[in-house]
Amino acid sequence: MVMARTKIHVILVFVSSLLILLPDSPVGAPVGVCYGRVAINLPPPSDVVDLLRSNGISRVRLFNADAEALKPFSGTEIQLMIGVPNEVLPTLANGMVSTSLDWLQSNIFAYVSPSQVRYLAAGNEVLLKDPFYSPFLVPAIRKLHQALQALGLADTIKLSSAHAATVLSNSYPPSAGAFDPNLLSVLTPLLQFLRDTGSPLMVNVYPFFSYINNMQSVSLDYALFRSSAVHADQKLAYDNMFDATIDAFAYAMEREGFQGIPIVVTETGWPTAGGAAANIENALAYNGNVARRGLNNIGTPKRPGVGVEVFLFDLFDEDQKGGEEFERHFGIFRVNGVKAYDLSFN
Repeated sequence: MVMARTKIHVILVFVSSLLILLPDSPVGAPVGVCYGRVAINLPPPSDVVDLLRSNGISRVRLFNADAEALKPFSGTEIQLMIGVPNEVLPTLANGMVSTSLDWLQSNIFAYVSPSQVRYLAAGNEVLLKDPFYSPFLVPAIRKLHQALQALGLADTIKLSSAHAATVLSNSYPPSAGAFDPNLLSVLTPLLQFLRDTGSPLMVNVYPFFSYINNMQSVSLDYALFRSSAVHADQKLAYDNMFDATIDAFAYAMEREGFQGIPIVVTETGWPTAGGAAANIENALAYNGNVARRGLNNIGTPKRPGVGVEVFLFDLFDEDQKGGEEFERHFGIFRVNGVKAYDLSFN
């Protein structure tokens, strides 16, 4: 009996030693979802939070600091990206730091704990949709950052601004990626802020739009991660547009002297109806591949092994959105809580 116990003890010590020596399993990049609310038929926010939790969705992007939407998230494990509306930027930029403090306290922290807020996205596609607000973007971000510093939250809540892919004047090949020179007066100080604070560049990436706007040059397979053709660029090879676009941003930042800034994809998705190639099969193929690559830390050819954090667009169809019909059909879930297609978030 003593011999048996001794052998068991030796085995346990040996196994424990192996476990200590083995590297930790890498944690995949988070896969979140955008909770757009431009619709009249959405379920109550409390039901939405239950839906998110039951599907293991741990990160959510809210485009506005909406009290009704925020309150049900309080006390949950869900981490939030919360938008600062474009029209608020001048008030924050021109105000004192106390103005930003008041805005944060009354619009966000009155409803959810700061520990649940991962990102603040100051403005959405300002340079594309609302260029009037461009001069206020970086000053507003700096004031918000000073407010977070005053609250002791600047290390845990990262500040940035979500940009459309059209801020690039060139994206192909990726190594030729360059920002629109007309936007550098805003982008350069923004990139400086991101580097100084360890914050990510936020980008909205839609291979779907690239495909439907340029079908002669962009193949559907390349947009959907199923291309057998490889696009060579210097010593790297690309078989999908998502990776190529992300790396074009990385090269564009390096071109301006900014290396190593992480990239977070604040929107990406594929519609299920309403236009060419907009169907459930393609939506599952695209979003499924984006999620899988993030969760498995596949990364991109330029940044291999570094999973890209993404927020998939959209939680539900938004029936009040304008534009083309497909704009209203990006929902991953039906309003009754049933998945439109079998997408896994973990």
